Amino acid sequence: MNAEMEEAKQGFKQECEELLQDMEDGLLRLESEPEDADCLGAVFRAAHTIKGSAGVFGLDDIVHFTHVVEGLLDNMRDGSIGVTEDAIALLLKASDHMEIIVPHVIENDCLQDEALRLHGDDLIAEFNRFQNIGSVDQSSVATLSNNGEDNPVSVEDSRVVSAENWHVSLRFGRDVLRNGMDPLSFLRYLGTLGEIVNVTTLFDELPSADQMDPEECYLGFEIAFSGDVEKQAIEQTFEFVRDDCIIHIIPPRSSISRYVEFIKSLPDDDLKIGEILVEGGILTRRELDEALQKQNNAADKLGDVLVKEGLVDREVVEAAVGKQSNTRKKISAEKHTVRIEAGKLDHLINLVGELVIASARSFLLAQKNGDVELVESISDTTRLVEEIRDNTLKARMVQIGDTFNRFQRVVRDISKSLNKAIKLTIHGGDTELDKTVIEKIGDPLMHLVRNSIDHGIEDAETRVKNGKPSEGTLALNAFHDSGSIVIEITDDGAGLNREKILAKAVANGLVADNQSLTDNEIDRLVFEPGFSTADQVTNLSGRGVGMDVVKRNIEALRGSVNVFSEPGVGTTFSIRLPLTLAIIDGFLLGVGDATYVVPLDMVVECVELTAQECEDTRNNNYINLRGEVLPFIRLQQLFGERKVSQRRENIVVVQYAGQKAGLVVDALLGEFQTVIKPLGKVFQMLKGVSGATILGSGEVAVILDVPALVGQVEHFNFVSPKTHTEHRIVH
Repeated sequence: MNAEMEEAKQGFKQECEELLQDMEDGLLRLESEPEDADCLGAVFRAAHTIKGSAGVFGLDDIVHFTHVVEGLLDNMRDGSIGVTEDAIALLLKASDHMEIIVPHVIENDCLQDEALRLHGDDLIAEFNRFQNIGSVDQSSVATLSNNGEDNPVSVEDSRVVSAENWHVSLRFGRDVLRNGMDPLSFLRYLGTLGEIVNVTTLFDELPSADQMDPEECYLGFEIAFSGDVEKQAIEQTFEFVRDDCIIHIIPPRSSISRYVEFIKSLPDDDLKIGEILVEGGILTRRELDEALQKQNNAADKLGDVLVKEGLVDREVVEAAVGKQSNTRKKISAEKHTVRIEAGKLDHLINLVGELVIASARSFLLAQKNGDVELVESISDTTRLVEEIRDNTLKARMVQIGDTFNRFQRVVRDISKSLNKAIKLTIHGGDTELDKTVIEKIGDPLMHLVRNSIDHGIEDAETRVKNGKPSEGTLALNAFHDSGSIVIEITDDGAGLNREKILAKAVANGLVADNQSLTDNEIDRLVFEPGFSTADQVTNLSGRGVGMDVVKRNIEALRGSVNVFSEPGVGTTFSIRLPLTLAIIDGFLLGVGDATYVVPLDMVVECVELTAQECEDTRNNNYINLRGEVLPFIRLQQLFGERKVSQRRENIVVVQYAGQKAGLVVDALLGEFQTVIKPLGKVFQMLKGVSGATILGSGEVAVILDVPALVGQVEHFNFVSPKTHTEHRIVH
């Protein structure tokens, strides 16, 4: 039982992490769109879910703190407190605190850290002070009194819905029955205060029969109530279940805007417009039936009929139509997902890799035996293995958008601390990448984002002087290119100060005083260890630690990073990474007696060298490929392989980051599913090699590091045969 409880707690912990991230994303969105009621509702539901789930496990410290947070959000939803920058800042502080205490309380069953407890108490006190001073001034609104209830209605929107009854919308929590409460007893008590005119029983949350728990409550009610009572008396009816329910109470003759907000807050369910209006207490069932009969005798839409008959205001109908449309979009976009431990998925990938190797060996043996039927059978098996491989790899692929979105908070907080106005834009968030790469790319991205905010984007005053908008822009972009994923971090700041960079490099002994460097070579000096041009050390930068770490971590993922800058316009850091670190489609190359592999996505074409071309290129490292100069590397010389003179040489043209290069090989051996095996520590510093794989024959083949090989010919000196002058190829 203890093991089951611990497993359930870990599931709760993971759920809280996701809900807290949703809360933070929603709060940041509200900062720019304070009128987004759906977003505010989503933040409230996230806090409410955390509180309810924590109550199931008896984690009272989480319940107590989250209840205070939920109270402020509830006041913001009903309009008694505005969605202001101060309110959002306070809620973000609470979200940060919850992110710390949730794992602590789950592990210890209570809050044992006194410093955390005191910090939580201070936050609660701050919440109480804020709610006392942040309430909406009721003197600024007009009121309509009905049945002793003060119903605030704004001066600008004094239109009301002619409903003569109270409307009570009630959704019981799942644990109401477990807590010993009888849902019907609350309705019976409400009936003693007045008359229950109509009750609609709802089953919004009712699961299928095989998933139903008899101890859980799935009920909801929409109640039309008539009585000479105040709103507080109705609220007190449900006091014992207030924390476990979602309750909306709308007085008679309430403003249209109040009903519009209520319709938006209804649970997502695929209801028709009429049913939404009935649930909202705006229409009676009899009025809806009469309107439907009139609709059948006319070509009008139901909403037009309701407005024409004076039963519903046009604005309320439009809100119901919008609710119906959004709900159907959400329902159609829902995907059934299954949680699975990362370790199990990694083990599955390893097994698929071994299956690929075994399948390749079987195919070679079948070909060797010359059994045609066996070859065909194993070909079918190989095809199925490829499908299994592709689908298994897709299971590891996750969208990079979640990683990008986490930087919304980073940009907000750092820009405020530096007194800068910066907007973050995200493009390509749906681009998918191997989860292992996603997990390891977070820190390098953080360094680059902080660098762009601190060094790149100027303060508002400087930007205005330079004819720029006062608000700077930081953009994160991701896209696929040639079997790789490219991530760009772009700012519209001042750009890199090359004179300052070069002077610092000379002072540090990185560059000779008289050495001539291109602009790109100067820019890349920022990746040198210990290099910094900051005038003073801050908590963000100036220590010269970060950019070299970025480069090292990215290269450890078999990727590369580059920088492009234009003074006064901005800077772009471009990261290029492989899509996966597990299995790739490879292209086999024969060099001497050895076999090498290059990623198939990077192969552009293969060119056979004639005897004359072999002779012409004997002392040159380039070839004229259809009018284009193509530098190349002879792998036989690079790796010291034994020369096989009888073989005709071929050039495999590869491309990486828009740069082309040739690899001269002895034989082209075709495509091969390559399971990437990491090299041992002894070989980690070996240039031009990124890993190894096992062939179907059992032999080991080396996987070539194409980016490194292309880099070797990026800056290459050669003598033109026509002009006998020295040229420098710079791609």
